[in-house]
Amino acid sequence: MTALLADDPTAAALLADVPCYPVPLHGGSPALDALRAARVGRGLAVGTDGVLLILRRPWLALDIPVTRPIAAHLPYGSVGGPKADLRCGFIPAGFLTSVLESLRAALPNESAAFILWNEASREFALDFPVIDEATPSRLVYRTPVLPPDWHMICDIHSHGTGPAFFSATDDADDAHATKISLVFGRLDQLDGPTRASRLCAGGMFLPLPRSPFAGDHHAA
Repeated sequence: MTALLADDPTAAALLADVPCYPVPLHGGSPALDALRAARVGRGLAVGTDGVLLILRRPWLALDIPVTRPIAAHLPYGSVGGPKADLRCGFIPAGFLTSVLESLRAALPNESAAFILWNEASREFALDFPVIDEATPSRLVYRTPVLPPDWHMICDIHSHGTGPAFFSATDDADDAHATKISLVFGRLDQLDGPTRASRLCAGGMFLPLPRSPFAGDHHAA
């Protein structure tokens, strides 16, 4: 019989929400297979090569190492390599064009946009948020309340004519979200805007392996 991991109900619920599984040295792991195939879920795989965060959202399948290889001898197998797959597919290129047009139209002020995805119909949509304050150096906007089946894929804002970067305010806003964050700057330049991009997941800010927009070859 396996002993309980926690005797406190709240602690037990938290551990169940983010389970931790050792990787068997031989054969497969039905528990890890179920986590990887889940529509929504997160958990940790522990192997000789470290600890891997497995995170699933309807639009995202993410496997990312969170530790270095474990020095101690363990009778475990390998956790496998990292991956970040867009289950929703790449965002059609026209959405990027529309976003940039909107951000440029707001100059000299900063502005924002969201790209949403419908899990049932598999369609994308562009959403412009309610903006409470917009100046050339400050932006306060509201995250949309989404109806069933809709998910936020990208949270986008601009820095007007300034450089693209993630501020301390951005870090605080993104700390507990799972989304792609994009910042566009130098929107007044003829040779095109600059951008900063990252994947926010599991409390981490991860570099994007490539642009989420179809046909966009910008180095993410």
